[in-house]
Amino acid sequence: MQDTILLNLEESMERSILALKREFQTIRTGRANPQILDTMTIDYYGTQTPIKQLAGVTVPEASQLLIKPFDKSTLKAIEQAINDANLGLSPQNDGMQIRLIFPRLTEERRKELVKVIAKMAESGKVSVRNERRNGVDAIKKLSLPEDEERIYLDEIQKLTDKFVAKTDEELKIKEKELMTI
Repeated sequence: MQDTILLNLEESMERSILALKREFQTIRTGRANPQILDTMTIDYYGTQTPIKQLAGVTVPEASQLLIKPFDKSTLKAIEQAINDANLGLSPQNDGMQIRLIFPRLTEERRKELVKVIAKMAESGKVSVRNERRNGVDAIKKLSLPEDEERIYLDEIQKLTDKFVAKTDEELKIKEKELMTI
């Protein structure tokens, strides 16, 4: 039972790290990255549908995304979704496709984005710590002998430390990506 709790705890902490990585992917770094569109949806025949399911997205140049809708009637809706997302990008619609050109980030903007990702990373750490609390509660409910309980609580703390360190690693990677010109 205790080992199951530890395994479930590790899985949920891993999911927290994956969620943080997905969040980091939505931050633009001056280079075209199709994943910036992952969170955007449009109303397509009454259903909220991700843009990536409605269009082909390619990277013809390092600083440009090309979005070619499969159904031309969705072009305006895709353009509106990109505008509404406040990415700081101006979609260029030529009637057949949309181009997103990523301007170079200024030093000031890079520093602002580093602060934003630091907040995201702190949120990730909070999520990991919440999972730790859930694990500790689950172990304490088992009414184990005190020394055995201490062993499992130490294991939970080691897991927490491991995943907090992973969060810091992901932050450093993204920070380096942002600050690289």
